[in-house]
Amino acid sequence: MSSPHPAIALPRLIAHRGLSAHAPENTLAAVRAAHEAGCQWVELDVQLLGDGTPVIWHDASVQRCSDGKGRLATLDLATARRLDVGSWFGDAFRGERMATLNDMLDLLDHLTMGVNMELKVERNRSGTELAEVVVPRLLEALSTERLVVSSFDPLALRHARAIADASLLPIGLLTESVPQKWQPHCEALEAFSIHTDWTRLTARRAGEIKAAGYRLLCYTANDPAAFTTRWAWGVDSAISDDPTLFAGISPPPA
Repeated sequence: MSSPHPAIALPRLIAHRGLSAHAPENTLAAVRAAHEAGCQWVELDVQLLGDGTPVIWHDASVQRCSDGKGRLATLDLATARRLDVGSWFGDAFRGERMATLNDMLDLLDHLTMGVNMELKVERNRSGTELAEVVVPRLLEALSTERLVVSSFDPLALRHARAIADASLLPIGLLTESVPQKWQPHCEALEAFSIHTDWTRLTARRAGEIKAAGYRLLCYTANDPAAFTTRWAWGVDSAISDDPTLFAGISPPPA
């Protein structure tokens, strides 16, 4: 690697959107559940409301994970806070509210957890604006050893790198399938890691990535037995909706 990166001790298992198999995804409740289950890191999504407030949310709309309707880009914070984002998952979570980035960072700091924060850029939204708002807050709130920022959006990642160098901000290149010419993209970003769909990863590509010195993370791994070959290929971490599934088939030591 051309630039130093923080000494990050990535866990073998990372809770996808919090412990999303057992609590409503991307909520404070899901992160608390992940912590209670023994998870050290979570993967979360962040994007902006219409008024510019960064919130922890995956979809472009609120229908799937709340009692409301409409696009996130049209909501202000007061309106978003009125949504029930827990009852869709179960009565035990009724009254859960959408978490702002600040809410979530306070909780992560309190629990001393690490996070892979995805800059989620929906259609007609600005990746540059999202990075400009979110990255400084992440760097202020969390130590660099507990943070990786990833995104599918090239502009968001390039702007994130412009804000902070590789010694301060670990960047993960997020891709559904690792492209043949993946390395120039990583070198341009001074990337720390590559994050890819575990079902699309090949042993050859995994070997190339590891030989070049990058960390390799795979999503969304919910079948521990089927995932066994990926550990053998050198995968560093599996992002799972339910890391507790791996208890019976423990991944090998890193």
